[in-house]
Amino acid sequence: MPKPAPRAALAAAGLAAAAALAVAFAAEWWGGLVPCPLCLIERWPYRAAIVLAALGLVLPRRAARTMLALVLAVGLLEVAAAGLHVGVEWHAWPSPLPQCQAPRYTGGSIAERLRQMPARPSKSCEDGVYLLAPLPLSFAAMNLLYALAFSAGVATLLGASRRSTA
Repeated sequence: MPKPAPRAALAAAGLAAAAALAVAFAAEWWGGLVPCPLCLIERWPYRAAIVLAALGLVLPRRAARTMLALVLAVGLLEVAAAGLHVGVEWHAWPSPLPQCQAPRYTGGSIAERLRQMPARPSKSCEDGVYLLAPLPLSFAAMNLLYALAFSAGVATLLGASRRSTA
C-alpha cells in the first residue's frame, strides 16, 4: 500500500477541518441551532487547521511535514476545547467564560435593565444541544469524538508520511 505524501495528508486534513465547520454552520443556519460562546470558540482550531493546511500546500515541499505537525497540534487544541465544553455540559466544572453565565441586572428602572440586555440572547453553555433525538450525544460530545478522530487521523498520516520520506 503506498504511503501518503505530506501534501496529500495536508489536503485531507484541510478538507476534514472544513467538513467540521460546514456541519457547524449548517446546523446553525439551516437547523436553527443557536451556538453558545464555547461552541464559537471550538470553531477556531478548525479554521486554523484549514489555514495551516493551505499554507503547507503552497510552501516548499520540505515544510509540508512541519505544517502537518502544526495541524496535529491544533487538532489537539480542538480536543481540549471540546472536552472542556462537554465537561461544562455534564456539570463537571463551571464554564470559564463569563458569557456562559446568566446575566445579572442590578438596580435601576425597568427601562435601564432593558437597555442592559443584549439584543440577541445567548445560549447557556451548560445546555447541551442534541442533534439526533435517539442518539444521547450532544453536539459538543459529537464534536469531541470528531476532534479525537481528526487528531488520530492526522497523527497517523504524519507517521505514515515520516516513514515514506525516511
